[in-house]
Amino acid sequence: MERVFQILAVILIGVAAYFLWSGHKDGVFVSAVLGAVCFFLSVRFQVKERLKTRKTTETTESPENNL
Repeated sequence: MERVFQILAVILIGVAAYFLWSGHKDGVFVSAVLGAVCFFLSVRFQVKERLKTRKTTETTESPENNL
């Protein structure tokens, strides 16, 4: 899922650059904001997966600490 948001963020920033070049200020704003949102969603999914992986490795590595 994170890769989808990364690709979408790059596409939307490209669209924002096109709108900037063509002079459509509203299109620049909307596509840049959506690109930023997609970027931060991809970061969120990465962090969520890392935390999930860390939690499972901590519980499987040290079962004596859970007593």
